[in-house]
Amino acid sequence: MTMQASPESETRESETSTLVEAPEEAADTTAPEVDQGMPAVVPDDAPKAYRLKSRQREAVETILPPLALGAALIGLWYYIAYGVLDETRRFLMRPPHQVLEVGFLDSENISDQLNALWSSTQVALIGLLIAICIGIFLATVMSQAKIVERAVFPFMVTLQAIPILAIVPLIGFWWGYGRTSRLVVCVIISLFPIIVNTLFGLLSAERAMHDLFTLHRANRLTRLRKLMFPAALPAVFAGLRISAGLSVIGAIVGDFFFGRGEAGIGQLLRRYANNLNGEELLASVILSSALGIVVFWVFGWLQTLIIGKWHDSRQV
Repeated sequence: MTMQASPESETRESETSTLVEAPEEAADTTAPEVDQGMPAVVPDDAPKAYRLKSRQREAVETILPPLALGAALIGLWYYIAYGVLDETRRFLMRPPHQVLEVGFLDSENISDQLNALWSSTQVALIGLLIAICIGIFLATVMSQAKIVERAVFPFMVTLQAIPILAIVPLIGFWWGYGRTSRLVVCVIISLFPIIVNTLFGLLSAERAMHDLFTLHRANRLTRLRKLMFPAALPAVFAGLRISAGLSVIGAIVGDFFFGRGEAGIGQLLRRYANNLNGEELLASVILSSALGIVVFWVFGWLQTLIIGKWHDSRQV
């Protein structure tokens, strides 16, 4: 006797086959496409060789661009020394190999420059420390009292806008023409960015977090210590990095105006410029720039060490 399938059983079989085949079709249609041109984030469980290759590529991409730009600048330097300037005016910009030979490889010259650089470094660091203490204190007080901010801030802007050359006689009359006056110049130049950035950071805490602290009846000191200062750290370090470079400039500018006492790098710059010693002059300029870069890098390292990876600006 022959059994015939009913229409209902055929319908069930077709639905079952459709349900069985559906996941395969969905898997095929929803498979993500890998973009070969976009760099992928290396997971922690990736093979060691792959992670090593990625780090080497990142190191090359970090080091190669400044090296290429530095080579281009040295080539431009040679072009200006030999192609633009004639021999009678070449003392204005000596070629790099002469600067290296006379300014850095001569033991007497490099010894004088390093001693002067150390003196300027001490002035820059002490002046920066004083500016940090004054700036953070004023910014904290200004963040707690609006009337203090309205009273102090215009004078801070005025102090920043005053040319140092205009008040050199006053600084020399009050503090003499030695190291103290150099510190005063350094503090005046590097103070404003610390105040502005610290005040901005202290006032940048989210309003919802302030409401949460108010809900828990936190006092002013607790709010300042646990909410405002942690929120202000990225802005504070941004101001410190700016002021670090300005403190070096302030120390060198102070050397120009106040020449008594131990000679700084600014006094050497003025001496070399007056004597038309082009090699020593450019070598001193390079050392001064290197000092500013080192101080700037140190505060960047401190920012990474203290803030770590939690802030958005530290994330890639």
